[in-house]
Amino acid sequence: MKVCFPIKEDEGLNSKVYGHFGSAPYFMIYDMESKDSKLIDNKDQNHEHGMCQPLKALNGEEVDAILVGGIGAGALMKLNAQDIKVYKASEGTIFKNLELIENNKLVEFNSDSSCESHDCSH
Repeated sequence: MKVCFPIKEDEGLNSKVYGHFGSAPYFMIYDMESKDSKLIDNKDQNHEHGMCQPLKALNGEEVDAILVGGIGAGALMKLNAQDIKVYKASEGTIFKNLELIENNKLVEFNSDSSCESHDCSH
């Protein structure tokens, strides 16, 4: 499974998971089978609120899941329509969240738990 983590700074698996998908400067893609990781720039970081294009943001990278602190309903619906699951990340590092997803301890976002603004608290 390929998992995507929005991050602010690249510190490898010690990178802290960013609080909001659309405004994250970078994404770390981690392949749970091969243990390979790849850093990509957010290609849609400067979008207007509600206009996030998550597949553009990921620069064509294919992922199975996204782990993030918060995400807007529009981006969530677009990702889910592509069979990409979005999970509420725990505060902390990519490494910590990998352990949680491997043990099925993360909750999947739904439309009731998505953000309504960029200054929502997550």
